[in-house]
Amino acid sequence: MFKTIISPSISDMNALRHVSNTVIPHWFESARSPLYTLFNPSHDLTYKKWNLILVHMDFNFIKPVYFGYDVEIRTYITKISKSSLTLSQEVWQNGQLRLNGNCVMLYYDYIKQESNLIPDNIRNKLMNHLISSKELEEKNRLEMKNKKENKKEFVESD
Repeated sequence: MFKTIISPSISDMNALRHVSNTVIPHWFESARSPLYTLFNPSHDLTYKKWNLILVHMDFNFIKPVYFGYDVEIRTYITKISKSSLTLSQEVWQNGQLRLNGNCVMLYYDYIKQESNLIPDNIRNKLMNHLISSKELEEKNRLEMKNKKENKKEFVESD
């Protein structure tokens, strides 16, 4: 698992005074940086060197995310295929899972415009972070149950 802490900014808010759904893809992309390092240690953002492309992304909005409280974005590798990997990402705030989503990243050659097999040396690094979706759901269920009594919920005031 990779963890990233983000402090919501005022510009992240919508008219309902919680984090806008349009902000989440940016947060998730930022939280994927440690994964990018496994594939591209130099972070060379040229079409000749960069080798990942996002091919799918989805979100499940569970509870609002609020200003004034840091969020923890957790990034998990839940599936490794021959040329792609599936990531599950979550936003936690005040001990509560607020939203989650999945994305599929393809190992890609931008010059040839085709996918490639993930090399074994990278695959081995990815395997160190692999967790099944079922294990992840159980881990989250237990964590939320344990934190329920310490729940610190946002209180809106006018």
